[in-house]
Amino acid sequence: MITVCVIGCCGRMGREVVKAVTLHEKMRLVAGVDVVQVGEDVGIIAGIGELGIKVRDDLKGALLESGAKVAVEFTHPSATFENAKTCIECGVAPVVGTTGWTEQMLKELSELCERHNVPAVVAPNFAIGAVLMMKFAAEAAKHFDHAEIIELHHDRKVDAPSGTALRTAEMMLQARGRPFKQPSVAEPEISLPEVRGGLKDGLRIHSVRLPGLVAHQEVIFGGQGQVLTIRHDSLGRESFMPGVLLAIEKVLSLSGLTYGLENLL
Repeated sequence: MITVCVIGCCGRMGREVVKAVTLHEKMRLVAGVDVVQVGEDVGIIAGIGELGIKVRDDLKGALLESGAKVAVEFTHPSATFENAKTCIECGVAPVVGTTGWTEQMLKELSELCERHNVPAVVAPNFAIGAVLMMKFAAEAAKHFDHAEIIELHHDRKVDAPSGTALRTAEMMLQARGRPFKQPSVAEPEISLPEVRGGLKDGLRIHSVRLPGLVAHQEVIFGGQGQVLTIRHDSLGRESFMPGVLLAIEKVLSLSGLTYGLENLL
């Protein structure tokens, strides 16, 4: 059995992870950590009945006392880096879905993994379909000179652009080996500042934030007489659980830091 701690267990994603881990025959939930609803039963919060596991707000104590081997982290960008570091220092492999990571943060986490000989997985998106969308977009990037990314998320998402959009752009640019070309519309002629979105090596990224959305992204390629659109929609947070469970199953067999779920498929 893989013993699991869920960090951010009272959040929307955390509750889904609690359900998925509890139902998995090869996993056992041993701890739940959050800064809210401390002392309440994790299972009742997740809506699956009493589990006998109380929410704790002391991450280090929860990890060391519960016997967790893997910790799934879905909290807030302001806390996730320190949470992941604490996991590694306690000898627990973190599986992180919170976005907002910088290259420097990933570099430091990778060095910490090597120093403590503890593996970690950080993934901008755990939906299998989203990962495939990213891989397909990277392949198409080799053949089209013009492309733009539109990502759409719920209005409570705290970072923009999304980690998925940034990772997609990185994969596309890496596969292409050169920047994308700019359209003929000159920047000085644009009457509304920033209307064209953010620019990453010639690749425009647009972020939409609206209530009612969950997580959606499309990559649009334009060529002579043709348009190719690759789109993925997560209609509910349960769509991320197969990828989370896959990462939990595989992380202990890995070495160092693995960035991106595509590396586990």
